[in-house]
Amino acid sequence: MVGGLFNNTRILEKAIDGTVMRNEAITQNIANIDTPNYKRKTVAFEKVLSDALDSSNFRGFRTDKKHIPIGGTELNNANITITEDNTTLEMRLDGNNVDIDAEMALMAKNNIIYNALVQKLSGQFRTLKSVISEGRK
Repeated sequence: MVGGLFNNTRILEKAIDGTVMRNEAITQNIANIDTPNYKRKTVAFEKVLSDALDSSNFRGFRTDKKHIPIGGTELNNANITITEDNTTLEMRLDGNNVDIDAEMALMAKNNIIYNALVQKLSGQFRTLKSVISEGRK
């Protein structure tokens, strides 16, 4: 029962981790704006979280660490990674594909998402604190 109580908290935690990693990737991109042949970095954690949360995925129950996992990934095993973006064409002769305007827009969007996730998580903790304090009375 307690595991279900904190399931949303784990989801929000993973999403916050994803936004933090995305912010680090954007920061690297901006820092390397003048580096020749630098390819911009991206983080796409939404698909990873969606796959981990999809309840229609069949998941086998593992009784041992050596067993092969069957079905979708579990939320705890969802790995968020930074990948190199080679899909965009080089905008400059030096092979660098970082667009400062696009990166600044992505950073602003990512900060809004991060703040919304933190507010949601904070609200859940306030609710939990209220339930605990009202239970004492």
